[in-house]
Amino acid sequence: QVQLVESGGGSVQPGGSLRLSCTASGSVSSSDVMDWYRQAPGKQRELVATISGGGSTTYADSVKGRFTISRDNGKNTVYLQIDNLKPDDTAVYFCHGWGNNAGHYYEYWGQGTQVTVSS
Repeated sequence: QVQLVESGGGSVQPGGSLRLSCTASGSVSSSDVMDWYRQAPGKQRELVATISGGGSTTYADSVKGRFTISRDNGKNTVYLQIDNLKPDDTAVYFCHGWGNNAGHYYEYWGQGTQVTVSS
């Protein structure tokens, strides 16, 4: 069973930066796809960034050019660098992973870390 623990959230002013970390424990495969989602108050959870086992990345249009997802498989850690933060980025950020083992799909979630952007 995989457990994800996020860290690095906090309160920042607009224009600031944060680096979120997500560390996995348990039976993590380096081929698993890892995502970052976020959920703002009163809104649905949305996918913001994805990184494949091979390192390919995709981003939501709203965060392109400001968010960078990366992974260090040796440390079982995924990162989300967030630059030029905006008030609309205020949300709980969740780490998510998923994979497929011989036709069996599995996924796992972290507990979330709060990011608040305000002046």
